[in-house]
Amino acid sequence: MTTPIAPASRIAVITGASSGIGAATARHLAAAGYRVVLTARRKDRIEALAEEITTAGGKATAYPLDVTDRAAVDEFATAFKTIGVLVNNAGGALGLDPVESGDPEDWRRMYETNVLGTLHLTQALLPKLEASGDGTVVVVSSTAGHGTYEGGAGYAAAKHGAHVLAETLRLEIVGRPVRVIEIAPGLVKTDEFALTRFAGDEARAAKVYDGVPAPLTADDVADTITWAVTRPSHVNVDLLILRPRAQASNTKLHREV
Repeated sequence: MTTPIAPASRIAVITGASSGIGAATARHLAAAGYRVVLTARRKDRIEALAEEITTAGGKATAYPLDVTDRAAVDEFATAFKTIGVLVNNAGGALGLDPVESGDPEDWRRMYETNVLGTLHLTQALLPKLEASGDGTVVVVSSTAGHGTYEGGAGYAAAKHGAHVLAETLRLEIVGRPVRVIEIAPGLVKTDEFALTRFAGDEARAAKVYDGVPAPLTADDVADTITWAVTRPSHVNVDLLILRPRAQASNTKLHREV
């Protein structure tokens, strides 16, 4: 059972809302009664999603935004007096190369999106969250941020950075009316994550999920985010690690042959 959403807390900003977990989270939060603000770089995608949510009876606004552009983020923040929820979902992985041959440019881009993008939005919107009297910051990290694997150092480093950001922020703002929630998914099958990681190589992307009986879906993660956000105000879900049953750890995955 969810608690009623206070009027000042009805706006939820979701980054990376053009696909996957971000788009699913927007649908779930809209169904839970939030007015969702969809941000991503792909204007056509978020506008189509906003129309879909509105047609279904929800409230949604699309706002094209690159989370790595601090000036654009600051301008975006001026649109609000208060917001109730910020879901820092924008991120992603690039490559699966060992440390000795990894592309530093890939590492930089992952850090800028996963960590600095989260920092930009959180800094810009924290005063608006606090002004609501009942704000929530969600950081969508990854199990990679809690245990690395071969070829995953760049992504794991970025997601560990996101984890530490959430953990530290929670310490720094304790006593203020803002919760900090970290959701760390394991293997999630979406249309784009693995494809982006492997630069559009469909065969290589498909192998990530080969034989896995039931990987997580974007809806699984979105449902978990919505559950955590809609707990009573005094309840903080500090960290929730979410994996499919077939995945015991980042390096132990059951595959059916």
